[in-house]
Amino acid sequence: MRSTNPIFLKSPLILQTAIWPATRFFFWFFMHLKVVGLENLKDLPKGVIFASNHTGELDPIIVPASLPFLSRFSPTFYVSRPREFYNNSGWRQIFYGGLFFKLWGSHSAISGYKDYGVSLSNHIHIIQRRHSLIIYPEGLTTKTGEVMVDEAHGGVAFLAEKTGLPIVPVYIGGHYKITLKDYLLRRRHVSIVFGRPIYSKELFGNEILVGNRYKSAARKVLGEVAALGKKLKNLSESEYKTVS
Repeated sequence: MRSTNPIFLKSPLILQTAIWPATRFFFWFFMHLKVVGLENLKDLPKGVIFASNHTGELDPIIVPASLPFLSRFSPTFYVSRPREFYNNSGWRQIFYGGLFFKLWGSHSAISGYKDYGVSLSNHIHIIQRRHSLIIYPEGLTTKTGEVMVDEAHGGVAFLAEKTGLPIVPVYIGGHYKITLKDYLLRRRHVSIVFGRPIYSKELFGNEILVGNRYKSAARKVLGEVAALGKKLKNLSESEYKTVS
């Protein structure tokens, strides 16, 4: 197991706390951000695995901005692609996977292994110390705006089984293909939905899973994320909790 430099375990708290007031206001004012389901986090211990759909590049900032200030789940760490994945991504290759990413809390999976224990060794190290982690089981940002359940990667289920920590499904709605003009004209309404926690025993239990057991379990997680999106469409205005 690779250990994580202590600096990269402490810096996210400083950076994410410092930026929280500005991002909270930004998302509330320019995106009419609304948060649903915070009550599902009420009785959870410090340190959870947030499993979110991936709609855009601001997702890693939107989720922590949706949590209360200095929440016990803060700071949040992230699972990202290896830096070489961004080599042909224009300006992104300057920032993605580099020093700032690590200072912010993003740590890449180690590629080249067909072993979750090796690929996610840094993340195991992080969450075993009761830090919260955000992971995008789809692996990539959505191409259609819909949750890509069939594209689930098994890492999220492996981490839950390995650490015993609960998975909290998170749905981000209204942010797909948002543009600068959308921000400036304030014409999008973005919502974050936190679902009920899922434990590894619910994912595996006594059920015989087909194929890769972790991928099969991860599809269940993404299925819950997709279900949150459907639930969101049926919520009345009175059921929303507005970020303020």
